[in-house]
Amino acid sequence: MTRPRLEVAEVFRQHEAEYLAAYGATHAQRQVLRAVQNCRTAALGGHVEACDQCDHQRIAYNSCRNRHCPKCQGPACARWMQAREAELLSAPYFHMVFTLPGALGPLALQNPRVVYALLMQAAAQTMIEVAADPKHLGAEIGVLAVLHTWGQNLLHHPHVHCVVPAGGLAPDGDRWIACRKGFFLSVRVLSRVFRGKFVHGLKRAFARGQLEFHGSLTDLAVPHAFERLLDQVVRHDWVVYAKRPFGGPSQVLKYLARYTHRVAISNRRLARLAKGRVAFRWKDYAHGSRQRVMTLAATEFMRRFLLHVLPTGFVKIRHYGFLANRFRTAKRELCRQLLGVSSEPSASTMEGAEHCAAPANATACEPERCPRCRQGRLRVVLHFEPLRLGVAMARSKTSYDDSS
Repeated sequence: MTRPRLEVAEVFRQHEAEYLAAYGATHAQRQVLRAVQNCRTAALGGHVEACDQCDHQRIAYNSCRNRHCPKCQGPACARWMQAREAELLSAPYFHMVFTLPGALGPLALQNPRVVYALLMQAAAQTMIEVAADPKHLGAEIGVLAVLHTWGQNLLHHPHVHCVVPAGGLAPDGDRWIACRKGFFLSVRVLSRVFRGKFVHGLKRAFARGQLEFHGSLTDLAVPHAFERLLDQVVRHDWVVYAKRPFGGPSQVLKYLARYTHRVAISNRRLARLAKGRVAFRWKDYAHGSRQRVMTLAATEFMRRFLLHVLPTGFVKIRHYGFLANRFRTAKRELCRQLLGVSSEPSASTMEGAEHCAAPANATACEPERCPRCRQGRLRVVLHFEPLRLGVAMARSKTSYDDSS
């Protein structure tokens, strides 16, 4: 008999009490703990599907739809991708990454809403400002920014992925100004402007009393200590990385499908859970992206995972420049006209949606084909309500190991 596939939910079920005793949790983190454990279980209710041609039946439990849940991002990503399909331009795209210095990481963890929003805004406004300068591009650009807060080892690593069309609108809006082939903007210039914008915004937040300082950061509440921290981080260049440009909308969609709804770690990266320790696969980018396996105490694994729970209501995918929500439709059509292409998106762009494959019990337009007879369709014949609050879920003590 094959072992059940290990999931983050099982780590939470077996070690939640131990974790809470050691670290405690914020309200948002407790919500994630509860949602991930209950996702696609009887605790959330569900329905019974029956084949209309044979006697096959199966139970499908409801999803939690929490954006931090490893099992819920496929359907959410597919819906988001379908909405974005019409917004892509028939032009090359660039991929830029803006990273927060490690010295500011603890400040971000204590003030995530302020610092993460500032990080995204500073990255986008840096590109918009530099691109508008005639010495660089002299055009109004559009930016789609996605916040990530983790590295492959689950440690705190806040950075913003930005996808940008390779060109923009001329100041008078009468032509499209394309970038040089294979080149967007100077990374060195972007790094310095980004650093200046972020530090200026952080100083303003401090002056307005928008930052909190607890524990080891208590001393930073004193103005001269805060200034000393900023003096330290501005002595070095900040990391801005330009990845290889995309060839067109189809490649962009495939990229977005992998990045926009990613969580700190997917279930498929988990290797085993045994004797209070979790092993997972990760890429060691410092050594040629070698595949390695890291083993952590289950409580440490949970601590790292929960570092990346975003504040309630925080928007981690944002649009700027001519892609900003308030005039996106009008300016997108203008861009298409200037690029000399149809306003109808190419059907090929939807190829990227395969990276957002929905689970078997995801809602679809057409009922799923019966896996037994391969002729009929599975149709819902019964709905059932979630278990009452307080009903305990069975907690498995199975050891999970993909090597067996």
